[in-house]
Amino acid sequence: MAGPKEDDRGIAWPVGGVGAQGPVQQITPVITDHPYHTLKTDSKLRKQYPLASGLFDYFPDALVAVAHVSWNGNNQHNPGEPLHWARGKSDDHADTMQRHFVERGQRDADGQWHAAKMAWRALAILQLLIEKEEGAPPAPGAK
Repeated sequence: MAGPKEDDRGIAWPVGGVGAQGPVQQITPVITDHPYHTLKTDSKLRKQYPLASGLFDYFPDALVAVAHVSWNGNNQHNPGEPLHWARGKSDDHADTMQRHFVERGQRDADGQWHAAKMAWRALAILQLLIEKEEGAPPAPGAK
């Protein structure tokens, strides 16, 4: 695989592989500009990550439900401790996410939506993937 090539936005993309049309550029960027990995220091790049208008404004109630999953999970798995993601306590995210997917549209025994727990597991999978594949530091709330 050839080394990364930086595009006009300052994102380095690994180049390599062969597709149906010949050599292809992989679609996973290697983010090179990060104090906290995916948040950019360059103002033009920051505009491409609209956290308020492109995430919180789209899914406010869903994100509140996922935050409550974090809080409730911490009380269950780390009683009396400050809120944190105790990564060593459960790492079967894909299987657990699918179990909650099967029961989507219903509430779990603790009253929380299975869909919120599914979303939490999907976020865990994505966070771990970004940390592994893009070299991001561990999330500040993870232990």
